[in-house]
Amino acid sequence: MTTLTMAGLTDPGRLRPHNEDCIVLHPEIGLVVLADGMGGHNAGEVASRLAVDVMTRHCVSALAAEPDPAAGHDSEPCGRERDALHGAIEAANTAIHEMAHHNPECAGMGSTVVAALFQDDALCVAHVGDSRLYRLRDGRIELLTEDHSVVQELLNRGLFTPEQARQSVSKNLVTRALGVEAHVQTDLSAHATEPGDLYLLCSDGLNDVLTDMQIERLLAAHGADPNAAARRLVDAANQSGGPDNVSVILVRTDGRFRRTRKTAQKLLKKLGNA
Repeated sequence: MTTLTMAGLTDPGRLRPHNEDCIVLHPEIGLVVLADGMGGHNAGEVASRLAVDVMTRHCVSALAAEPDPAAGHDSEPCGRERDALHGAIEAANTAIHEMAHHNPECAGMGSTVVAALFQDDALCVAHVGDSRLYRLRDGRIELLTEDHSVVQELLNRGLFTPEQARQSVSKNLVTRALGVEAHVQTDLSAHATEPGDLYLLCSDGLNDVLTDMQIERLLAAHGADPNAAARRLVDAANQSGGPDNVSVILVRTDGRFRRTRKTAQKLLKKLGNA
């Protein structure tokens, strides 16, 4: 059994007075969550923190309640992880929506989210909005999520080129976000992992100013040390103007990761005492 190597960093950037991003890493259960909040009067900070907190508690509670599957007898790859993440996003959406409804100072707030839950030789990815998850494998980067944004829809319809998308004034308009409506549609996907994979979760403060090729070069050069790679990515975003908050989470898989119910129960107890 091996452990996952994780690193995370969040930074307000050079132009924003507040950081409305929020991240959490729990290597002991293979969970990472990144949220990018939106809303005036610091409501974005409230939304992203609420998203991360609610999702973490829901996932940990779900995993702590499930018996460990017999080796090789999972009915569906990532089935439990998919259910945990889906339920967590629904719970976070409800929490943000209700807080915005009952607190005038939070009206209109919302948050994007991208989360990953690792188990065995696979990971489950869940996302809403335009926060992303990339994979670097054999030196090549691949985007494993698709933005829920106006610009992405125009790209899909062939009405924008990638360069037009990067330059568009509408590139930050999302078509889905947590808390905006009573219900939200979640994109869920499962992926096989390989030893040496490097996974990057990021807010749009990174990929709005760095191209995929620039991100690939930085990850290929520094990915052996996820902490150093995280620092390099954030520094590069700020050196490119740092117009937005920027957050990154890096996860390196060095082999098979196995979470146990007992580990989830220990974390749940710790969260309950926090």
